[in-house]
Amino acid sequence: MATADDIDALLPQTQCTRCGYPGCRPYAEAIAAGEAPINQCPPGGAATIGALARLLGTAPLPLNPANGIEGPGLVAQIDEDACIGCARCLPPCPVDAIVGTHRQMHTVVLALCTGCELCVAPCPVDCILMMPRASLPAAPREPAPAQNRARFAAHGARLGQRAGERAALVAARKQL
Repeated sequence: MATADDIDALLPQTQCTRCGYPGCRPYAEAIAAGEAPINQCPPGGAATIGALARLLGTAPLPLNPANGIEGPGLVAQIDEDACIGCARCLPPCPVDAIVGTHRQMHTVVLALCTGCELCVAPCPVDCILMMPRASLPAAPREPAPAQNRARFAAHGARLGQRAGERAALVAARKQL
């Protein structure tokens, strides 16, 4: 029987949440538990669905259109002239592929961007566009799933550390 680790190893690790889960690992766990179908990953598309079907010994399914459509690998691009430096795009990026600081222009590190699209909605000036990676001159290849997984884990650890530090500050202030 396939484990969540086996299933997670086949997912693209874009951490886009389009499958309805907060990341690739929770989706893999849901598949392993029989709680989710194998056809909810638009970034993985038919190739991932086929690999999951072979692993699980089931018939492949078409991609569920409710989760999105399969397409070329995307990468975020920030219109640097329009960026106001609000930094709202930084927290949702699951792999910390966007760099910048408040009131300064931000940019995307193309070699790290998974194309998850999570940075687009929080932008108040709509200066983030998703472009096919192949359409950009000299764009690096998509990051490997293992690299995406490691960067996602580091992102989560950093957020957890910050939350712990904030909780400690609040507790210290309450004692004053």
